[in-house]
Amino acid sequence: MAAENALKSKEVSAMIKQGFISDQSLSFSPSRSISKLHSPNSSPSSKTLSSPPPPPFAAASTQQLTRPTQSQSLYEMMSDEQHRDSKLSDRRVHEKVHKLLENAPFRNPNWGGLVSGDVRLTVVAKDGFRVSMDVHKSVLGSKSRFFAEKLRKDRGVSHCVEISDCDDVEVYVETVVLMYCENLKKRLIGEEVSRVLGLLKVSAALMFDEGIASCLEYLEAVPWSEDEEEKVKSQLSELQLHDSASDQVLLRVSSEPSTYARADEILSRLLTGVLQAKDDRARREMKTLISRLLREDAANDSNRLDISKETLYHLCHRCLSSLVLCLSEATGVDEKRDRGVLMAEIAREADNMQWIVDIMVDKKMGEDFVKLWADQKELAVLHSKIPTMYRHEISRITAQVCIAIGSRHLLVPKDTRFSLLSTWLEALYEDFGWMRRASRSVDKKLVEEGLSQTILTLPLHQQQAILLNWFDRFLNKGDDCPNIQKAFEVWWRRAFIKHVAEQEDHRLQITVCDYPS
Repeated sequence: MAAENALKSKEVSAMIKQGFISDQSLSFSPSRSISKLHSPNSSPSSKTLSSPPPPPFAAASTQQLTRPTQSQSLYEMMSDEQHRDSKLSDRRVHEKVHKLLENAPFRNPNWGGLVSGDVRLTVVAKDGFRVSMDVHKSVLGSKSRFFAEKLRKDRGVSHCVEISDCDDVEVYVETVVLMYCENLKKRLIGEEVSRVLGLLKVSAALMFDEGIASCLEYLEAVPWSEDEEEKVKSQLSELQLHDSASDQVLLRVSSEPSTYARADEILSRLLTGVLQAKDDRARREMKTLISRLLREDAANDSNRLDISKETLYHLCHRCLSSLVLCLSEATGVDEKRDRGVLMAEIAREADNMQWIVDIMVDKKMGEDFVKLWADQKELAVLHSKIPTMYRHEISRITAQVCIAIGSRHLLVPKDTRFSLLSTWLEALYEDFGWMRRASRSVDKKLVEEGLSQTILTLPLHQQQAILLNWFDRFLNKGDDCPNIQKAFEVWWRRAFIKHVAEQEDHRLQITVCDYPS
């Protein structure tokens, strides 16, 4: 037992040494005192107070900079690194504050005709870092309603004011410097948005109205990144300035209720513009952009960009009418018509239809389109009368629908599914070779999987009719026909192997029941 306890003691000691268990004898709880802002009513003397130089930067000790020894625990190593990072960050802050104070107007003894500062202003950070400045009561009182209130008594007497527990001493110092500037707008030019937001927050806390107005004017005029936009909205919401200038800043990111109400009208205009675009490259780019924006909106469940089902189907019928017109022209005997132009028009209208169907599927509004597409008997007849090279883009619509059904993104009745394949499956077979050769965007495996799954959703006798027909076609066409042999295997097992097994189980059950007891 003693040996076992000794072993456990060694294990615990090792874990403490590696930093995974804290040793209570080494733990401590840091504490700090928090001082409040104060303005004494009187001062023993009114002698001039000069701004002391910023505190010297403590050099890192040799022990902190040396590599950890082998005996150091993991906890100690991590603590040392955090300490070094903290020291580096502190040094940078001190350097920035020192630079601000070097060029501060109140450091000039002859600034504004005033002989010297009569207020000792001290700003204290949460970590205890202190900065003291000799500033002028007349300036602070005229610029800041906060200071005007604190320094309104005892004229001609020096004051000491301390602001403690500050988040960012540097920003407080710069805000005081801004109170001495005649042209704040010029001073802010080129500043980062996050920096100006910090100045705005401190200006609001000190009730420095000119500083607030200048920061808001700057924010309204400069561009923002997306991250900065969120910070601006958050900061202005938090400050609640209730100022017209603040409202002006937010105009670029806020919409009137009427804008949301007109979302369907705006989207209808955008979609129509893309469908009728004359420049093909611009049309492709705008299709991609609008599709991405609509998908982002759907992914966030925000529904801010909802487009009505009626609008989508209105555009869909327009595309169908254009397709019928194009195919009718293609079946004519007018040899003067440029075939290349005609083929491009058919491909364009088919591509437009594919895009609208994509949006319908994403918006979960595509069920009625399957029936609409299945009922296009006239279009299917025209399709069969023109060369494959002109028409194969139309069969991509059928493939697109089958993929959506096979991936469970479209839920339609079995009669509609069968009608779809009855109308368009033969055309898909005929065009499949051209589809996969003429377009890099066609995923052969995806089309075959979608078609297979759509067929397998039908009643077994309909599966049989379709798959036996495919079997004969595939033997004659090979790669120019979709390879849906996986669907064929599933049908075979359902129709024969599983059916026979179920019959045998049924006979076995009857035999057991009839066995005499």
